[in-house]
Amino acid sequence: MRHNESYNRHNEWYNEHFPSESAKSDFYEKVRATGKNNVAHWLQQLFFSCLDPLLDRKNRSWLTVGDAYGFDAQYILNSGNKALATDLNTDFLNIALKEGIINACAAENAEKLSREDNSFDFVLCKESYHHFPRPYAAMYEMIRVARSGVVVMEPQDPVTKMPLLLMLSNLFAKNGQFINKLWKNRFSFEPVGNFVYKVSEREFEKLAAGLGLPMVGFKKINPNYWFKGAESISTDQYSRQFFFIKMKKFLFDTLFKLRVMPSQVLTTVIFKQLPDEHTINLLKKSGYYLVYIPQNPYLN
Repeated sequence: MRHNESYNRHNEWYNEHFPSESAKSDFYEKVRATGKNNVAHWLQQLFFSCLDPLLDRKNRSWLTVGDAYGFDAQYILNSGNKALATDLNTDFLNIALKEGIINACAAENAEKLSREDNSFDFVLCKESYHHFPRPYAAMYEMIRVARSGVVVMEPQDPVTKMPLLLMLSNLFAKNGQFINKLWKNRFSFEPVGNFVYKVSEREFEKLAAGLGLPMVGFKKINPNYWFKGAESISTDQYSRQFFFIKMKKFLFDTLFKLRVMPSQVLTTVIFKQLPDEHTINLLKKSGYYLVYIPQNPYLN
């Protein structure tokens, strides 16, 4: 079936680009050598900072899904929490284990996780959901193994947040060629063969309501300025390239605040249990918008 072919191709992607153990070790050495004062690290922190309200309490257990290099788990571990890093293929993660970047890893297919129900406090899926051939199958699995909630960080589908694009899409629904030219990434596919699945607030609200979950939290960020060589660009105050990246981000942030454009990335927390008041306050302070899902009146 097509989804199996997609997973098989994903399984070998990193070995095709880093074919040997030494190549993988060299990658981590390069990351260490560049340190933290570079654009690549700065951009990653924009993602990771969204986790901070949920990392306030120590010794919570996390499962990271699609964590190819182990950096998601590393951030969680550095906060004093526990993390099991997983990916389809652990060839890279085993090197991360040897390098001390993570302390545990496992091979997992997001569509059929081997873990028991409610095995982890939280599950993190950062920039991997859009790679899944059947993302909803993976979402149900992540919700199953989580006790408290699932965090998903993904590019946002613009159509629900851009009324003009939505109107034109409706008007020219029967003229597929025209709307595809207007909305160039309406159907995006990756070389491995799967559709690039972008997310929206509404679909996660419906998912939570359908499963009887109590709350969904959203935080919108603009971190998509990565380019090849970003790790070699300094974030020093005198860096001209970094200055222009910050100006570009400022422009996108301003357009987002004015509601002219949607954010590039949507961070979503789907809660299985209503968080306590302390966590709710931390989420709000961090910029999350919380949606309380009403109980189904036809079920006890």
